[in-house]
Amino acid sequence: MSARPSVYELITVVLREGGDVVALRRCTQSACRAAGLKGSVLVRLTTVVSEAGEHLLGAARLTARLSLEQDGAAVRLAVRFGWAEARRPPRTLLTAAERLLDESRLLPAGDGHELLLAQRLPAPTASLGELAADVRGRLADGDATADLVDALRTQNRQLLAALEESQRQQEELQRLNAELEETNAGVVALYSELASELEETNSGVVALYAELEDKTRQLERADAYKSRFWANVSHELRSPVNSVIALARLLLDSAADPLTDEQRRQVSLVQASGSTLLALVDELLDIAKAESGRLEPHPAEVDLRSLLHQLRGMLQGTAQPGVDLRIPDRVPLRPLVTDEVMLTRILRNVLSNALKFTVEGRVALEIAEEEREDGDRFVFRVQDTGVGIPAEELERVFEEFYQVRGPHQRGRAGTGLGLPYARRLTELLGGRLRLDSEVGSGTRVAVEIPARLDRRPGDGTAAVTGAEPAPYPGTARPAEPVRPTGTGGPLVGSVVIVDDDETFLAGVRPLLAAVAGSVSVVTDSGRAEATVEREHPDAVFLDLGMPGLDGYEVHRRLAANPATAAVPVVVLTALEAGDVDRSRLAGVRTVLNKSRLIAADLAAALHRPQAAPAADRPATPADAEQAATPAPSTSPRAKERR
Repeated sequence: MSARPSVYELITVVLREGGDVVALRRCTQSACRAAGLKGSVLVRLTTVVSEAGEHLLGAARLTARLSLEQDGAAVRLAVRFGWAEARRPPRTLLTAAERLLDESRLLPAGDGHELLLAQRLPAPTASLGELAADVRGRLADGDATADLVDALRTQNRQLLAALEESQRQQEELQRLNAELEETNAGVVALYSELASELEETNSGVVALYAELEDKTRQLERADAYKSRFWANVSHELRSPVNSVIALARLLLDSAADPLTDEQRRQVSLVQASGSTLLALVDELLDIAKAESGRLEPHPAEVDLRSLLHQLRGMLQGTAQPGVDLRIPDRVPLRPLVTDEVMLTRILRNVLSNALKFTVEGRVALEIAEEEREDGDRFVFRVQDTGVGIPAEELERVFEEFYQVRGPHQRGRAGTGLGLPYARRLTELLGGRLRLDSEVGSGTRVAVEIPARLDRRPGDGTAAVTGAEPAPYPGTARPAEPVRPTGTGGPLVGSVVIVDDDETFLAGVRPLLAAVAGSVSVVTDSGRAEATVEREHPDAVFLDLGMPGLDGYEVHRRLAANPATAAVPVVVLTALEAGDVDRSRLAGVRTVLNKSRLIAADLAAALHRPQAAPAADRPATPADAEQAATPAPSTSPRAKERR
């Protein structure tokens, strides 16, 4: 059991007014000096005691008792405030006391509280009792008055020092305010400068934006001009090329006047050159359509065996002597659903390119099926042993009209459209075309396409035409000209052809003569209606692109005239299927493309039944797919012949 601490009472001060608090502070200072406390320790204790007296002043039976206490070896000077009510000192005072003094506690005492404020003392040289007696003596004699004067002097010095510190802080504050004002002035100037620069920049951005808008309008205008140019090229360039091909075909026909071997060779070259030029025009138009988003694939199940046989027959003659063209006969068993025309053009361009730059060795096509996470794929790989392409040119070969420069290009004609065209078509089929090549080691091209290309909503007829497939749906070309059964003579008595192209007329007139007894030619579209009404032909062959009245307007007038409404109309045009406005051709029998027109096409068109008139329904692509026996002629001239 520990011994109770020794306590030596020094003095008790009853606190009733402010002067009592001053007396308590004076007594505390005197006791601290007598007990050996000096400097900041003395100031801390007396300050806290004074503050506590000020806060507690007015409490019932408030007293302050000073004592010396010893607990073991520790000696302390304690001030104990006691009062008889529930009132408590503020929390800030208690927190300050805990921070400044060695001990500070608020204790319950009977019906009130006791606040203990204590500070440890240095070890006394005499006993604690002797020290306590000495402190009491000093508190009892006049030393207390001297202590009060000293305290006042000390407080004055502290007050002066505080005033000086306050003045110094005020001067520092004024200096900082001046610096802040200077800084603010600099910030305002900088802000003004930045605002000016920003305004200038914004003006430049607005001007640039206006310039960009102007450039955008120029580009849109240029794109519109380009589209209009391609539309004009479609007719103005195709028509004479078609005429050249048709005339060459007539000269080579076995029924024409015989030609010498040299003449036949020259005419064959003319026909081949015309076909090459027409294919180039087709590729240019397809590229323009792909850029404008008008070229769409039309998937259907592909007969790969037939497609490969067609490629073999088309390209075998183009291989140079000593080059082996290998196109497989065996095909994968899995069906391939894609656009057959586009696939044919892709492979034809890639194989033609390989054959062009291979002087010895082989050009081989391989077909493989691959199962992948994103769906099954068909991979067509073309590998040649040709001259190869430098590494730095591998990407540029896909630029339109670009050709690799170098000695190996000499003597090899080309436009630089083959590979760009093939890549565009491959992407339209949902696949990709990859090329790898080394100079002197040949080139490897891989064409990957989905095994099944879904048909897009709204797809109708094919949007592209190939070298071999029919240019329009339903115009399947018989292998031999169609002849009427029985007589072997013409299919119909008379026809009228309305076209302003004299060269095309020269080529198509013999074809019409093979299927009709008489052919009337109208080169002025304004006279077409009157001629048909006067002649009452069995059929009218009508061009679409003519000066004055175009073919659409001529057809509208013929359909609106009761005297000519029943005459079948067959449209002949150089336009692609997607460029023909079929909504304005309601009731026509069929639409034929001039570029590959033969007598069998004309005969097949005359065999078709008449389509429903415009008042009943609009024309559809299916109009061109209906085939039947020849309808009996309704013209008066035909009746006379019967």
